[in-house]
Amino acid sequence: MSRPPLSELPDTAEAVVEVPRGGRVKRRLDGGVDYVSPFPSPFNYGAIPDRTAADGEGVDAVILGPRLPVGRRARLPVRGRVRFVDGGGVDDKWVLAAAPPDAEERRRVVRFFQRYARVKRWLARLRGRPADGVRFEGAEWR
Repeated sequence: MSRPPLSELPDTAEAVVEVPRGGRVKRRLDGGVDYVSPFPSPFNYGAIPDRTAADGEGVDAVILGPRLPVGRRARLPVRGRVRFVDGGGVDDKWVLAAAPPDAEERRRVVRFFQRYARVKRWLARLRGRPADGVRFEGAEWR
């Protein structure tokens, strides 16, 4: 399992919002429901459709800042990356923001993905799948 160095990510990327800040429902790019979260997202969450992740879909994106509506496109600087593994494969999330995230925003992102990994492991066990292939491996910042 490998990931490029953070320095090789582009300076900017365009993401499409799938979950607005405060939302609980994640929608696929086709508009269908992907999942419903037990807790609200502390940031906008979406995908970078012109970059393909290991799962064959757009790279996941955390979009910091004010709440944006589902379907909104936002071209912003890439400020960091959440290192995440799901199903045993790399499932990183790029962090986009107009300004560099401050220490509190960084802590919020880390806490969310620590909790998210626990929920995903619990769901894997519930579905009879191995839970050891889901983990948060930290965050990197520019």
